[in-house]
Amino acid sequence: MSVLSSSLFPDMVYLVLLAGLWLAALSVVAPGTGVLELAALAMLILAGFGVLQLEVNAWALAVLAVGAVFFGLSVWRRGQALWLALAAITLSLGSSFLFRGTDGGPAVHPLLTAIATLGTLGYFWVAVRKALLAARARPTIDPAAIMGQIGETRTDLDPTGSVYVGGELWTARADRRIPTGTAVRVVEKDGLILTVEPIEHS
Repeated sequence: MSVLSSSLFPDMVYLVLLAGLWLAALSVVAPGTGVLELAALAMLILAGFGVLQLEVNAWALAVLAVGAVFFGLSVWRRGQALWLALAAITLSLGSSFLFRGTDGGPAVHPLLTAIATLGTLGYFWVAVRKALLAARARPTIDPAAIMGQIGETRTDLDPTGSVYVGGELWTARADRRIPTGTAVRVVEKDGLILTVEPIEHS
């Protein structure tokens, strides 16, 4: 029996879709090296192929779209907690009922749906909300004071990655590849992105 004809196929697609939504949400509120973004894209593309093989409820798809709007509002508007809660609820609801079984009911197992829904609500409220609060927090150091500071790369910069400067983790870029653990100097700041150069040791 092929995977596509398996009764577990809707459950697998559902889990991949949820994983893609989780990663996409976190990558929006906590952009960094691009790893999260690529992982989210891969998961959503994989889920998309699965969706094409299943019967879909149009109303659930519309609920997912509404959830995406709510999530956008939580990022760019005031009342973040309310919009984030609405986003978590609608995304959970839409994904749970997205696939239609042969009997007309949900194709995903109810127990899996219940567990995943609780996980999604908790994930959005704890991880995504915390990342949003951190992104909106005022910087603890003077933006001008960071120029010329010495830090260390926490990931490879190729050309973008993460550096630790002034007691904080920053997204940084360089004009050449810099390996992890290299001492760097801040030469430019553009919003929340630093431009750094390696410190040459004589």
